[in-house]
Amino acid sequence: MRLLSFAVAAIAAIALVVGQQGGNAGLIGMGVVGLLLAVVTFRSPGLPFFLRIFSGVFGIEYVVFGGAAMLALVGWWPSALQIPPIPTSLPTTVGVFGVLIYAISFVPVIARIARLASPYFESDEITTARLWPIGAFSIRLGTLAVALFTFLIVLNQLQVGITLRLSYFNRDMYDALQNKDAAAFWYQLFYVFCFWAVLWVATNLIEMFANYTILIRWRQWMANEYSARWLNHATHYRIALAGSVDNPDQRIAEDTRSFVNQTYGFALPLLSQVSTLVSFSIILWNIPVAFALPGTSFEIPGYIFWVAFIYAVAATWLTHVIGRPLIRLEFEQEKREANFRFSLARLREYSEQIALMVGEPTERGHLAQRFGDIVTNFYRLVWRRLKLTSFTLSYNQLSVVLPYMILAPYYFAGTITLGVMMQVAGAFDRVQTALSFIINSYSSIASYLASINRLTSFESAIADAQQIAADEAGLRREPLTEKSVRLGKTTLNLPNGQPIVRIDGLDLGAARSTLVIGPSGSGKSTLFRAIAGIWPFGEGEVGIPAGAQIMLLPQRPYLPQGSLRAALAYPSAEDSYSDAEIREAMGKVKLAHLAERLDEIDLWGQRLSGGEQQRLAFARALLAKPDWLFLDEATASLDEKLEGEIYATINAELPDAHIVSIGHRSTLREMHDAIVTMEPNEDGTFSPTPTAKDALATA
Repeated sequence: MRLLSFAVAAIAAIALVVGQQGGNAGLIGMGVVGLLLAVVTFRSPGLPFFLRIFSGVFGIEYVVFGGAAMLALVGWWPSALQIPPIPTSLPTTVGVFGVLIYAISFVPVIARIARLASPYFESDEITTARLWPIGAFSIRLGTLAVALFTFLIVLNQLQVGITLRLSYFNRDMYDALQNKDAAAFWYQLFYVFCFWAVLWVATNLIEMFANYTILIRWRQWMANEYSARWLNHATHYRIALAGSVDNPDQRIAEDTRSFVNQTYGFALPLLSQVSTLVSFSIILWNIPVAFALPGTSFEIPGYIFWVAFIYAVAATWLTHVIGRPLIRLEFEQEKREANFRFSLARLREYSEQIALMVGEPTERGHLAQRFGDIVTNFYRLVWRRLKLTSFTLSYNQLSVVLPYMILAPYYFAGTITLGVMMQVAGAFDRVQTALSFIINSYSSIASYLASINRLTSFESAIADAQQIAADEAGLRREPLTEKSVRLGKTTLNLPNGQPIVRIDGLDLGAARSTLVIGPSGSGKSTLFRAIAGIWPFGEGEVGIPAGAQIMLLPQRPYLPQGSLRAALAYPSAEDSYSDAEIREAMGKVKLAHLAERLDEIDLWGQRLSGGEQQRLAFARALLAKPDWLFLDEATASLDEKLEGEIYATINAELPDAHIVSIGHRSTLREMHDAIVTMEPNEDGTFSPTPTAKDALATA
């Protein structure tokens, strides 16, 4: 970018010198803008990468167009192209775009968009791309994204240039019709229109394919990135505990899709509209239509342009006033829709429990209330959109006839030809459409800003959860050289900051198997989660044997959707274990009757009973062979006989594993070598205290 800034400065300096010597105001303006562009291009490395792409493209275009414009001025423009020479206004316009990109980078909402978009274009991931006629090749994902996006920017501006050329065809064709010049008419139709029309169609087809390619790759990357950040280091669990964001799954699935589509859908069309505005404004400015201020002889230069400009700016301001509440309403609508989807998903997940409790009437009431919230906000949206749409439709209808109303007196007076009138009417439409981009897109912009807000708040929640995990003043996991799980002076808190467990010292490695007992709510499960590393609230140290594999089996195991084999292998990959290993483990936990259904895909969390699900979790432990196995009431759904058999199997099959259990049944005490009791303290907290088994028996 620094080298590019020097090239821009060189072209600008030449333009200034030549312009001053020849008295060419266009070259002088081009030089002044070029010097400003050189400064911001030099400073552009400080911009977010997404904006740097635009800055680089505009810098390169300024050099190319500026050089071509000066070649045209000295008579070196090839007339065989049958394309009007590039005017100095084109590099000047490109330079203004580059300066504007730097200026808008300080606008907060633009900075947020660029921050969300930039990581994709900076990705170091290696991907495979296919390009005819090269075929498949490996390339850095960020490089491919930048190349595609740059190509689309250039292609987009080429289409604006084609549209501008067709406006001159439109003028010449109508002039030929007015003059009844058949030769000129057919020449314009076959030799001018056909060429540029075919090129227009070809560029749109290429753009469509490139659009789909970059959009699906960008969305795939964002979905993978947010999923990884959400799932890494149990961040999803910490976010759920904190309750800082609603429906993170919907933000990954829906808001990333909306952000990608709308960022692309606004960035390039907005660039196209600005290019159109500048290009066609030149036509309006140069039309020989004079308008003097009433009572004076002062003629307003560019009269038609100023009519279009003031007309569109006034309408844009009114649109903002009418449509501003849409941003808040769109955000609220997305939130209520996500809440309804989440309620349906929860109902499906707990369908058995709801059926057993005959809770369907209550669930219908909850769903009706959730959807009622959607309907209430929906009508607010509809009413606001009706107001906005009634204004925009009226505005667009008036825009159709306004240029003809202004130009008709000049045409009937013979000041302008029919061709000029049609060209100006077309240019007026293009200019006011470009200026009306915000008017016609206000509803979409409101939805877009809602998606940005939801993604930004989701990122903040992820960052907060990760900060809690990394906070040195909080709970810390320390690797130990000895084979023991040891907690020093440690306090475990609830998410609201209230202490629940105080530990002065606890060594769980002294015995091979330990049972943790205590009343409900005394922090037994919290203690397990702190050892597992997913409980972030508290302070102190949790010492874990270096390199030890720890597995925690909760009371209700998680069974992913898919095959039974995948459920048994979880969290390892589906093909991590052989059929023989899986069948053997299933037999040892009394699940042999399911052995023929390994590759059957089903909702196993609903298909298996609670006892079968818990035995499946023990089969996972037999397959994974952890060094430490923590059982949080993992046998609560088994009868005492089967519970004893499962513990005997674990002891026999995992002789080197340390087992720490939470349970309430008295029969569990004989199955463990040591007991830890959660003793109450005066301040309402509990402390895990080693207790002799004989003392428990006496009590």
